[in-house]
Amino acid sequence: MLSTSSVFSLFLLILLSSSSAKPPSSKQNSFIQCLSYHSEASIPFSSTFFTPNSSAFTTVLNSTAQNLRCLIPSEPKPEFIFTPTDDSQVQNAVICSKQLGIHLRVRSGGHDYEGLSYVSQIETPFIVVDLAKLRSVNVDIQGNNAWIQAGATIGEVYYRIAEKSRTHGFPAGLCTSLGVGGHITGGAYGTMMRKYGLAADNVLDARIVDVKGRILDRKTMGEDLFWAIRGGGGASFGIILWWKIKLVPVPSTVTVFTVSKTLEQGATKLLHRWQQVAATKLDKDLNIRVMIQPTVVDSKSGKRTVTTLYQGQFLGGVKRLLNVMQTGFPELNLTRKDCTQTSWLKSVMYIAGYANGTQPEVLLQGKPTFKSYFKAKSDFVKDPIPETGLEGLWKRLLEETAPLIIWNPYGGVMSKISESALPFPHRNVLFKIQYLTTWQAANENEAKHINWIRKLYNYMAPYVTKSPRQAYVNYRDLDLGINKQKNTSITEASAWGNRYFKGNFYRLIKIKTKVDPHNFFRHEQSIPPLALQARRTRN
Repeated sequence: MLSTSSVFSLFLLILLSSSSAKPPSSKQNSFIQCLSYHSEASIPFSSTFFTPNSSAFTTVLNSTAQNLRCLIPSEPKPEFIFTPTDDSQVQNAVICSKQLGIHLRVRSGGHDYEGLSYVSQIETPFIVVDLAKLRSVNVDIQGNNAWIQAGATIGEVYYRIAEKSRTHGFPAGLCTSLGVGGHITGGAYGTMMRKYGLAADNVLDARIVDVKGRILDRKTMGEDLFWAIRGGGGASFGIILWWKIKLVPVPSTVTVFTVSKTLEQGATKLLHRWQQVAATKLDKDLNIRVMIQPTVVDSKSGKRTVTTLYQGQFLGGVKRLLNVMQTGFPELNLTRKDCTQTSWLKSVMYIAGYANGTQPEVLLQGKPTFKSYFKAKSDFVKDPIPETGLEGLWKRLLEETAPLIIWNPYGGVMSKISESALPFPHRNVLFKIQYLTTWQAANENEAKHINWIRKLYNYMAPYVTKSPRQAYVNYRDLDLGINKQKNTSITEASAWGNRYFKGNFYRLIKIKTKVDPHNFFRHEQSIPPLALQARRTRN
């Protein structure tokens, strides 16, 4: 029976929707009634439940979505968005979605490249459970750990750690508006991974809502599921509520730098040399990523060149950094004037692209640093790409309007961790490549840009990993294949599963089969259960 307060909340929502010509759907009303029935306290539906009739619906939907390509009018929209304010409401959302047969998507940060947390290409109607209001960060410096809620951004985590200590940090992502929940489920690399590994390598515990609506921690979920959620991709096994992370030591002084080289300044030979040293020769305290894009040389003629930006973070002072560079990578000609000594938190902000002088409190806003229409792909490289291969890459980059390629070095601790330690298998590689093409208007020729990046991806095939050609699960790419229906076969899913997880894919399938045999938690590239495949074979 509904409590008096629950009835009032339901009445309030219907009243708020009554000004629209379109009344709430039966699914909406049924979901509200179910939530109210299962909740011990009244739920403030007017501020947590948003339908297309709500004035705030579009604002909430767009709030953390990074890829504007997923927000155009023709893309499917959720039946409604629910923004729970505590763990029990997430539990009840799972229970009610399951009871009512409503397809559920979950969003923690909205950075998923194909918008899978707020767009469904394969089944409608669907709803979104948005964890944006679950963003507590509880740092325990004495215990050297922190409990963080899934809706917090990694920038908020960095800020709260630095608030307590200048000599503690966490090795996670470069973009500070990443939602922690989904970020760590993909592994989560960052500038300190060469010293400390991935964020997922530094997770101590977790709390997750499973398909039965139970809240499980590491002990109650078991080591198999705990293994799967640390790198097996988001939204396949349940809804992450909390991560318990291990803090890592950082020096009070960290050095950052950026050095630019164009083709005319010898960028080709320098990048070839970077491939030989960045992962295998340089101190693990040093991370140098390379950002590559066309730039205008002459504004009158429009002549362009390719510019490579070497952006580094060093866990130490400038004097030791210059010694490391002189020994391992003198070709970059790094000088003291290129370098800035700062705190670890400010170094994170530097890498994230914040302007010099920006106050750290900006990290608490949790807002994406950029939004655009884009398509992305990824690769991993085991052997240096020859100069001839780079020259072909430059030619193709200059054909596109606004492309960006980012190379992130591996090596260090990463190469010492087994490929099967976590679902993330990309350990013994030199570097990862991220390809992006961006455009600024919905009516710009999207097909042209996407066709360009697909051709570039084909061009790079001889120079990257093979059998399988590896890809990073946090850079979701639906070109690799999709689950076309709820009962997707293992064969169909292996098209993308082997690329993201290599041999770990089949262990993930077994765990999925055990914890979610009927595939309640699903999306276009979720882990499929073996049980469904077996039933299809028998039929």
